[in-house]
Amino acid sequence: MPEDAPVDPAEVGEQDAPPVAEKPYKVIFEANKCIGAGKCAEVSGNWELDLSTGIAAPNAYFIDEADLEHNIEAAAVCPAKKDRGVIHVIDRETGEELAPDPEGDGTVSVDW
Repeated sequence: MPEDAPVDPAEVGEQDAPPVAEKPYKVIFEANKCIGAGKCAEVSGNWELDLSTGIAAPNAYFIDEADLEHNIEAAAVCPAKKDRGVIHVIDRETGEELAPDPEGDGTVSVDW
């Protein structure tokens, strides 16, 4: 891929990722747009809010079925970007965004 080509968010982190069979979902986090509301950490054990920085962060970026629902909930409750959220849960097999999916078509809604 040429250096100036747009980055496909669904491909981020895949070179160092665990096998899809083990961790079929991925969390993409736009940390630079996090507003520190902490709602993600309230609904998901995968998220922690660092009070010294005011930024949340996931404990794991690659997740399995057991962690899917609470990460989807974290994405859904994120109020950043005018409630469009900065947490994105991606199905690694299809490349579709499961949450927040504001367009309703599975398009990854990362703003880079």
